[in-house]
Amino acid sequence: MTQRDSFQKFGLQIATFFGCGKSPKAPGTLGTLAAIPLALLTMKLGPLFHMAFILFLLPVAIWAADVYEHKSGSHDSKEIVIDEVLGFLITMTWLPMTWQAILFGFVLFRFLDIVKPFPIGLIDQKVQGGLGVIADDVAAGVIASIALQIVLNQTTWLGN
Repeated sequence: MTQRDSFQKFGLQIATFFGCGKSPKAPGTLGTLAAIPLALLTMKLGPLFHMAFILFLLPVAIWAADVYEHKSGSHDSKEIVIDEVLGFLITMTWLPMTWQAILFGFVLFRFLDIVKPFPIGLIDQKVQGGLGVIADDVAAGVIASIALQIVLNQTTWLGN
């Protein structure tokens, strides 16, 4: 196996979040669930580390999605779940590490990712390649995060 083959294989692993995307049922939901421990770890290390990790993961996720698309020949395969991982991490930015925040974040992010209201659906339809796979989930994460920041500041629903 050449170094390029090894690099490509690693990209495929990242795209499926180390096999989570291979689930026959609800791979996006499983990918988001698998992101919870990663979110808790990065959040525990502090908000600046959490955001730096997101900024590091963004180009890696775009690259991995691109690798997967080239290998499979299809756009936005259900097996690619690194976009859900990234979107959930974005959703959880600046939120408390409570079960309520995780539950609300999970439900709201999955809702936005599945329903794809404007502008998420437009991004999903118009942007191609690895960037297109990732961009709609980034948008869903940003929208979910903003909504949850409002909830956090106006209620006690997300815990302390």
